[in-house]
Amino acid sequence: MPTYDLIVEAYMPNLENLKKQAKLILRWHRERHYPVAAQIRGHLPRFLNMPDSEILAASFKLSDAQELVARQQGFESWQALKTGLSTTSLKVKSSPSKSSPSKSSPSKATIVSAQPQLLVTDIKRSCEFFREKLGFSVVFTYGKPPYYAQVGRDAARLNLRSVELRSVEQTLIDSPVRDREELLSASMTVATAHEIKLLFLEFQSAGVTFHQTLKKQPWGARNFVVKDPDGNLLLFAGPSN
Repeated sequence: MPTYDLIVEAYMPNLENLKKQAKLILRWHRERHYPVAAQIRGHLPRFLNMPDSEILAASFKLSDAQELVARQQGFESWQALKTGLSTTSLKVKSSPSKSSPSKSSPSKATIVSAQPQLLVTDIKRSCEFFREKLGFSVVFTYGKPPYYAQVGRDAARLNLRSVELRSVEQTLIDSPVRDREELLSASMTVATAHEIKLLFLEFQSAGVTFHQTLKKQPWGARNFVVKDPDGNLLLFAGPSN
């Protein structure tokens, strides 16, 4: 069985990869790639109140891109990120393991995240719902006017795609079959029973519409289901005890 330390090592961010991310962000800014403007505004306070056009026209250096990457990883600065990664690496390397596999390239690719895509009819309205009701932040919006966006909270990411529905299609997305069969658009989890209760109470106080309130399930989970303005069902789950 793999030890916890080996799991930490496998998923620990690699500094060289983070350097490449920073260079890519810098290039996107130089190429006036609009989605990167939202990332810059969301993570660098000095750009907080600037529209996309001003952000993309502003001076933006590699050090700025590195700071953005550091903040995305939970550090205040690039130097703090390097120190943090170095400390974590030393702890992992010095920790004994009963079964330490030899360092080699993986023989199989590992999928490290999934991002559900929700179909919505109004990007602005959906972003406001996730931000004001569910405590998410807008990672980026794309298009003029926006027709695609991403929202995030902690490690969760949801992609929003605007669609224009004809009357016949409208009956499909709003079909009672979705409610009856509980066809979920996304599911998200928390680590403890206490957190799932806190999350439910947070959403309840925000006036969220629930398809299902907090409920203990026979299989050992405690969950609830939120309905967004377009009828998408979002499951939030945690352990029951």
